[in-house]
Amino acid sequence: MNSTSQTPDFKRRVPDGDTHERDVCTTCGYIHYVNPKIVTGSIVRHQGRILLCRRAIEPRVGFWTLPAGFMEVGETAEQAAMREAREEANAAIVIDRLLAVYTIPRIAQVQIMYLAHLADANIAAGPESLEVMLASWDEIPWHEIAFPSVHWALNHYRSIEGSDDFAPFSNPPGEFGETRP
Repeated sequence: MNSTSQTPDFKRRVPDGDTHERDVCTTCGYIHYVNPKIVTGSIVRHQGRILLCRRAIEPRVGFWTLPAGFMEVGETAEQAAMREAREEANAAIVIDRLLAVYTIPRIAQVQIMYLAHLADANIAAGPESLEVMLASWDEIPWHEIAFPSVHWALNHYRSIEGSDDFAPFSNPPGEFGETRP
């Protein structure tokens, strides 16, 4: 936009050298790119149990999830996972390794999930959680899980529990929300 402070007038078109339709300012040529958001989180383990958080915020208030959320500018994926555990469960965690990378095109997200463990046994609900718990596999409230990707991560974890020799997982077959390329 130029210095006359005109209100931008965006039109949808394919910019030169691009292959996707974008919002392009007809005044200055600025291209507004909208790209997927990165979510990062972890399966946090402690003495054979998994940290779960009951959501206090939308979407899915009252449902259980793993500590996870959107990355912030200036963070690594690992730092974001650690921050999310602090925000949601007042938990200090240590990242052990990458568990999975899930691609969810219908909501424009890439989700990076780690395996982690508690640095100490202290947990408490943060402002984004109604409550938190350390659950054994049999105590997980499966019918109250907030998101499909939480099911995926938990089941992927269960399939390799006790093993350090595995490749990171991706979406389960048929779980892309649309036709897989």
